[in-house]
Amino acid sequence: MERRPLGRTGLETSVLGLGAGQVGSADLDDRAASALLNGALDAGLNLIDTAPSYGLSEERIGRFLSGRRREFLLSTKCGYGVPGVEDWTPECITLGVDQALRRLRTDVIDVLHFHSCPSEVLQRVEVVDALRRAVAQGKVRVAAYSGDNAALQVALSNGAFGSVQTSVNVFDQRALDAAVPRARELGVGVIAKRPLGNAAWRFDTRPAAHDVGQYWERMKAMAVDPGDMDWGELALRFTAHAPGVSTCIVGTANLDNLLRNVRLLAKGPLPEARVSALREAFRRNDAGWDGVI
Repeated sequence: MERRPLGRTGLETSVLGLGAGQVGSADLDDRAASALLNGALDAGLNLIDTAPSYGLSEERIGRFLSGRRREFLLSTKCGYGVPGVEDWTPECITLGVDQALRRLRTDVIDVLHFHSCPSEVLQRVEVVDALRRAVAQGKVRVAAYSGDNAALQVALSNGAFGSVQTSVNVFDQRALDAAVPRARELGVGVIAKRPLGNAAWRFDTRPAAHDVGQYWERMKAMAVDPGDMDWGELALRFTAHAPGVSTCIVGTANLDNLLRNVRLLAKGPLPEARVSALREAFRRNDAGWDGVI
């Protein structure tokens, strides 16, 4: 699988990574979780992205992949979820790093994101410095930010982060006009989340879920015809090959779906005319379509 530099971090990531949210679901048994995680590495993916809010995900990654730790980049998040400690405090960051290291059974986290905190948190020097200290101590390789819109612009401006994670897909293109080019200029890596737009095309009527519902409405307004390829292929190839995107992460509980995505990305970028049409459809219908957090 194609690998790309993650900005100027010195890390190289596969063009497709595994979003490990569903790995943490109680509906997925241990055997299936292990098969999915190991199958991802066997297929050439070298990025696994998780978070403390993803149920059993961190613990299962540590349990099932500790023997293959040198084969992949480990990305997780922090800022909340430390028992007895206030969220978004220096203590929460420091203890959260140690908590993640224990769960993941590793001595270093490759990429550690502040997880969708608002701009105000990013302007609190003592909180950002706690993450910087974890890097200086060798517990974290790359300090990163996961989020969208105004907070993402603040994150790119403060110089603390070597990588960012943000929503990029056919129905969520705002970052491609500002944040992603800015990141590229600064040498900051970009991990694209939601590259399939939550597969909004699955639904005949607007879904109740806030995020999928927004994408469904945008899809209808854009009136895009996927033509001779299915929606999944169109969406994935659009995001993965968008200029400035280092990698995109897709969450799944199904190894066959993951392997299908690997095969789709082997086809390379979409034709330039197709990309231009998708960009124009978004811009023409954009009614304040901010990034979906």
